[in-house]
Amino acid sequence: MYADAETIRKILTESGDTWAVVGLSNNESRVAHGVARVLQRFGKRIVPVHPKAETVHGEQGYATLEEIPFPVDVVDVFVNSGLAGSVADDAVAKGAKAVWFQLGVIDEAAYDRTRGAGLDMVMDRCPAIEIPRLG
Repeated sequence: MYADAETIRKILTESGDTWAVVGLSNNESRVAHGVARVLQRFGKRIVPVHPKAETVHGEQGYATLEEIPFPVDVVDVFVNSGLAGSVADDAVAKGAKAVWFQLGVIDEAAYDRTRGAGLDMVMDRCPAIEIPRLG
């Protein structure tokens, strides 16, 4: 229900190539680090969003979505479910086209709000798993 094939395809192929990755730091043991690398390999520009505002995979980081001085197309969320709803709200405020909640990140109310605001959204999936399937 929260990750139909058409919405997944649309986000990965039509929503745009600038992906803010919330929760991305230089910690190589975190899943976000590897997923961001896969997104880059498939032509996406990643923008790290983390309180440390670190440069990751050669891209300048920002502490919050609000601090990013340019538009972002997709907000990929690697924070726990309790924090994810506010990130989705920030993505709407930022003008993103889509929100992607990673595997294990679930907030049904945030999903409803985000879709209600007109954004595409996928929840409890990983783009690094889905993008190679597009062939």
